[in-house]
Formats: sequence, C-alpha cells, structure tokens
Amino acid sequence: MSSEMVVACHCGSQKTFGECCEPFLLETRFPATAEELMRSRYSAYVTKNIPYLLETTSPKFRKYYNPKSILEWASNSTWISLEILASSEKRVKFVATYLDETNQLTRHTEDSRFEKIAGRWYFMDGE
Repeated sequence: MSSEMVVACHCGSQKTFGECCEPFLLETRFPATAEELMRSRYSAYVTKNIPYLLETTSPKFRKYYNPKSILEWASNSTWISLEILASSEKRVKFVATYLDETNQLTRHTEDSRFEKIAGRWYFMDGE
C-alpha cells in the first residue's frame, strides 16, 4: 500500500493530478486537445509553473508575456476553481475563480484561442 497522497487535479476534471495535468506539467505527455491544454495551464498557475505557461504559449505571442508578472499574479492569487463553459477544436471559454491579493473573490471569464503547431497545442490569446 502506497503512502503517497492522492490529490485531485486542480483543473476540476474529477481525475487525480497524477493522471490528469501533472504529466503535461512534467512534459512527459502533451495535451491532445485545446481543452486539455487550457486545463493544464490553469494547473500551472496553481502550481506556479511559469516555464510551462511560457512554453505552451504560441511562439508568435510569447514576447508579450513577462515571466516575473505571471509569477507575481500566480503567487498573489489563491486559485479556487476552473469551470469550462464551452470548448471547440481551437477555442475554450472558461471561468477561473480566485481570491486576489486583497482577498477579493474574482471570476476571470475568458474566451481563449489555441493553435496546433507540429502536433502540439499552444495558447494564442484570449478575450
């Protein structure tokens, strides 16, 4: 019997972290869909895995992201939940709920666009 603790995945998939987002964050597997990438990016914010967030951002858009700012936002937020509102091949609309640095409950709603380059999914941008 393993003494290892089983942790639910941060992305709300109802799977364990080890069978859901962790292999993506460790880059032992790659997301097969835009939604899997979205979920893994949420888990990366929760775990403060900034290199993964940058690596999974489209090379065309990476220059617009500041690793220090991303780490600051991820660190100053208490991540509560991710809810997928709609998902298609290249778009995912979601709500990420968190407490900001002032302990204010915040719901970030976004319609994100994704692209596939050489067999891998990348986040492009969101509105």
